[in-house]
Amino acid sequence: MILEIATIYILPGKQKEFEEAIERGLRTVHTRAQGMRGYKLDKCIETPERYVLQVRWDSVEDHMVKYRESALSPEFRAMVSHFFAKPAEFQHYDTLFQGEGAKS
Repeated sequence: MILEIATIYILPGKQKEFEEAIERGLRTVHTRAQGMRGYKLDKCIETPERYVLQVRWDSVEDHMVKYRESALSPEFRAMVSHFFAKPAEFQHYDTLFQGEGAKS
């Protein structure tokens, strides 16, 4: 499993519209992508125009080739890219290990 992490900066004052658009796009477009296993969107507390999108893929190829070269990629971008203050930055990660915090 590969984790794609995208850092997204949006135009000031567009948070609500962006959040609605990206949720709709992830739910209706990304979920149809081969090898896409889940997603999570976090909003920065200190910089409310900054978001971190995490998408789990079976492989880098599923994201960079199968998804990016499919009709799904431009469909998703059309839903969200007009909110971007600058191009999103993304990288792929392999999980080495993970743990849990104390249970209450």
